[in-house]
Amino acid sequence: MSIKNKLKTFFTMDDEYEYVDESEEISVNEQAGNQKKQNVVNLTSMQHPTSKVVLCEPRNYSEAQEIADNVVNRRAVVINMQRVDHHQAKRIVDFLSGTVYAVNGDIQKLGAQTFLCSPDNVDVSGSITDMYDEEDEFEKGW
Repeated sequence: MSIKNKLKTFFTMDDEYEYVDESEEISVNEQAGNQKKQNVVNLTSMQHPTSKVVLCEPRNYSEAQEIADNVVNRRAVVINMQRVDHHQAKRIVDFLSGTVYAVNGDIQKLGAQTFLCSPDNVDVSGSITDMYDEEDEFEKGW
């Protein structure tokens, strides 16, 4: 084969050769590259959700709604009932029990007059021993 024929076959398109549009090839490669980039996550850029524990010391029943709002907003609440009279404290605990039930949470007694209300996104493990005076507890009716 002469050089002329070789150059002719090189510069002309025969049926043997397939024409590839380079712009299509580039766009396919860019799409594949974009898909790979979407799967990669920078660990330092991820924001970790912050969990909050709210401490409350209500003085009357009207503050129960504020405590319940914290539980509904997926925050754990530790409640100290020492400043509330016994009757109102029972009403607050009853109200919060309904709220916790509505959000599939949990209410636990931590001490003589201390309770923990936690929503379903908070997992509470472990237990606190009954170190508070049970006789005092029995007299108050808890």
